[in-house]
Amino acid sequence: MGDNVIHLHKNTDPPAVTTLTVVPEPTPPTPTPLWVRSGRAVKTAVTHDNTKTAARTVARHSLYVVGGARIVSRRAWDGRTAARYERYMRTAEAAGNMELAAEWEERGQRYRDARHRRRMDLLHSPLDAGKSALIGTGMGIGGLVALGIVMAIATKDLSDVVTPLMAAVEFINLLITIVQVVWGPAVTLGPFLALLALWAVGSKQQAAPAWALPANVRSSEGEPITPSIVVKALRDLGVPALRNAIKDMGDAGASMLGPIRIAGCGVEVDVTLPSGVATNEVQGKRRKLAENLTRHEHEVFITIAQAARTVRLWVADSGALDEPIGPSPLVTDETITADYAKGRAPWGQDLRGDAAALSLYQRHLLITGLSNQGKTAALRSLALWASLDRRVEFRIADLKGAGDWAMFDGLATVLIQGPTDEHVIEATEMVEGLVEEMNRRIAARQADPTVVFDPLIGIVDEAQVAFMCPAVDDEKRPYGGSKATSRYFMGVRKVHNQGRVVDVLMYEGTQDPTDQNLPKLVREGAHTRASLALGTEAQAVMALGEKAVNGGAAPHLLRQGLDKGTLVVASDGIEIPKGQSSITVRTHFIGDEDAKAITDRAKTLRAGVTTLHSIERGEKRDPLADILTVCGDDKRVLTQDVIKRLAVLDPDAYDGWSFGDLTRVLDAHGVEAYKSHGRMMIRRDDVTRALTDRDTDGSASASQ
Repeated sequence: MGDNVIHLHKNTDPPAVTTLTVVPEPTPPTPTPLWVRSGRAVKTAVTHDNTKTAARTVARHSLYVVGGARIVSRRAWDGRTAARYERYMRTAEAAGNMELAAEWEERGQRYRDARHRRRMDLLHSPLDAGKSALIGTGMGIGGLVALGIVMAIATKDLSDVVTPLMAAVEFINLLITIVQVVWGPAVTLGPFLALLALWAVGSKQQAAPAWALPANVRSSEGEPITPSIVVKALRDLGVPALRNAIKDMGDAGASMLGPIRIAGCGVEVDVTLPSGVATNEVQGKRRKLAENLTRHEHEVFITIAQAARTVRLWVADSGALDEPIGPSPLVTDETITADYAKGRAPWGQDLRGDAAALSLYQRHLLITGLSNQGKTAALRSLALWASLDRRVEFRIADLKGAGDWAMFDGLATVLIQGPTDEHVIEATEMVEGLVEEMNRRIAARQADPTVVFDPLIGIVDEAQVAFMCPAVDDEKRPYGGSKATSRYFMGVRKVHNQGRVVDVLMYEGTQDPTDQNLPKLVREGAHTRASLALGTEAQAVMALGEKAVNGGAAPHLLRQGLDKGTLVVASDGIEIPKGQSSITVRTHFIGDEDAKAITDRAKTLRAGVTTLHSIERGEKRDPLADILTVCGDDKRVLTQDVIKRLAVLDPDAYDGWSFGDLTRVLDAHGVEAYKSHGRMMIRRDDVTRALTDRDTDGSASASQ
């Protein structure tokens, strides 16, 4: 049938018709050419892991021989010349130790003098050696003949005179025979033994490139930081002016470096940059500099030193920053106490390994960072320390509502927990309560400048929830936002403006700072600003300020998820190295159980605190109607008198009112205050008309 098969089909439906269908046979697959399969096999064999491992092994052991030869040659050269002393002298000069450099120079000079004397002695050594050989040979032969004479006399045999001499000749002949037998194999095996010796030296010193070393040797441990490594890392940084300047320096760049100092879990060195190289050019190359120093990016910190044109490099020991720093003293020492005014909260450790402690005295605080980086834990640890001072009062709003602050129940006078708009409203009223207390204290201070107040700390965790809240009150004022009408924003601003002097403080923790969820005026009102890992440099500027970031603060370079609890702090309340604008702190983590134990100790210091879980709202007032009431029968009333009369009418509702609060209510209803004889006044008829129009329109009464 050829390539086709004919099938006969008979239809069952009338009329009966027989059809022929030609079905082609399936075409067999075309076999792959042998050369293609061979090429694939070769490619697979070449790229296989076993092949790569074998090639790396062969290269490694071959390069051990090369490296061993280099090491032996270097040792031989050092032994025959003064290169070793010159190298030590340059190292001492690079480290700034001129006394040690002079000592090595003196040692090198003594070595050269001794070498000169040895060479001069070699000029006379052949003649002296020849004389010594002749004398020695003559004495040796004479001695053997004398010995033979003695033997001949003893044995009365004249032939014994030459017996010792012949024995010496036979011994020399035996040595020549042994040399003749051994010489051939020694010449054959000598090169192999020499290569084996070189391989042993290279293997012991791991004298092969990193890519050829086995995995257990090619570890992540970086090389020790030496002056030559730092200069080489700077030279290869990719800054042309810096590279050219190092090449032109007579000391190969050693004069740029200050002493390399041990600093905690790493080392620290100041680098004075040559003319034409700006400090920000080095700061912008942090990753490349770290890799040149055989470190990860997060293990190298570049800050601006106090001296001009100088950067300070802190280089961690490889892997040291991934190790925990240990528990907080608040956990390990149950006898520890706090002093809000004079003490410092133990917060963690700086990169040098020294204890990092923060003063809370009259300082507003802002901590920000990405989610799940340890923001709440860092903020809570400060509050836990402050709780051990019985004078400190807390008012806390946790707008996450996950129970992170639950241990302050029975310790804080206000504890709001939840993320809803209602919780934001209560948090806003809590902040406004801080403003009222602040105004009361200011008034008391004006009456008696010597009065001292107990510290009052208001804490809002997840403050971005408050700033982003869309809820509005009965007067159409938003709770969130960053405008002058925003109740939360204005409450925080008022505390920032005047709260410090009467010890009313504001602590805020917020996520992922932007202009929308952390307004500029609020973030710049904090005296202590700290940031955990952030996403961008722009966010770092928002969190810490442009000055700190320009000075080297880089929370955006912290590793999300890996550097939990590590934050960059800009504050005068913590000890910062001279010339720097910020410090990096690895905070102690205090778990919920340990935090509860600390608050239990704090509660024993107090007589008993009743915690409010919501803000109690007073009787609803109608401010416009109350303004008409206090105007009485007067046709015109001073605005200042109106404010005073309102405070007498209902102190809870109107105590602390300012001209701005009065103007807000009047403007909302179309009543304008005017100036008469330099003093602001309102007309009773204007208030009456506005109240009548509002009631006629069916508007709802505004509530206080």
